[in-house]
Amino acid sequence: SSPQGSVENGAAVSADTQKTDPAMEPKLKVVDWDKDLVDWQKPLLWQVGHLGEKYDEWVHQPVTRPIRLFYSDFIEALTKTVWYSVPVIWMPLMLYLSWSHYRTLAQGDVRLFASFTTEYSVAMPKSVFPGLFVLGMLLWSLTEYLLHRFLFHMKPPSNSYYLITLHFIMHGQHHKAPFDESRLVFPPAPASLVIAFFYTALQLLLPEAVGGTVFAGGLLGYVLYDMTHYYLHFGSPHKGSYLYSMKAHHVKHHFAHQKSGFGISTKFWDYIFHTLMPEEPHLKIQ
Repeated sequence: SSPQGSVENGAAVSADTQKTDPAMEPKLKVVDWDKDLVDWQKPLLWQVGHLGEKYDEWVHQPVTRPIRLFYSDFIEALTKTVWYSVPVIWMPLMLYLSWSHYRTLAQGDVRLFASFTTEYSVAMPKSVFPGLFVLGMLLWSLTEYLLHRFLFHMKPPSNSYYLITLHFIMHGQHHKAPFDESRLVFPPAPASLVIAFFYTALQLLLPEAVGGTVFAGGLLGYVLYDMTHYYLHFGSPHKGSYLYSMKAHHVKHHFAHQKSGFGISTKFWDYIFHTLMPEEPHLKIQ
């Protein structure tokens, strides 16, 4: 097969007007598939762990082709999804939880800290619902940043086959194939496990209606994040708009500065934690 790597027909940046925009030009190296470190004719997941010290450099050299992870068609299908599965599945749950827990708060008998002290417990009337919901959205925003920076961009030990493999399935696959639209949003099956974990944690820490309301806000934050992430890869924002700025920011994260610029839906936490990408002239496609 012939060497590839350039963005074919401009599809990777999605907008005709952005093909010649330096802020939207991915930096890609030419790849000779026959001489690459992995066999692209086979699923990649069980190969990448053998790359050792070469893995980190390899995974941060993006390609335009889609990837396959597993031999099993069924398991492979669980790792891919269409973008609209996220709002279709999770928005109804968010609306139901919001309605259910608002009704509980409206009954007027929910109190915070009641398990520790009766004398100093705090009443939680229905008027606190908007604040708790927004708190959940803010907590998701911080969680999004922390997961992306410290878990997804953790450099696995070069001598650990399994940690390299784990990193690849969590996030490395997305950096290797950023234009594989079936792998841009979180597939429902693994997402349900993570979402169940966060819901359970909040239920253990807070009264049911309080934790549930915070969770509902966080769930909306997650949906907005995943939709934003998809749009940053395949949308065509107007030049000068907020989403245009975030798309340029995310393109630089993928193709120039993978160790900074971790915010997807906002740069706020990059400002707070000093992980903004350096301003510099854009590097052209090689």
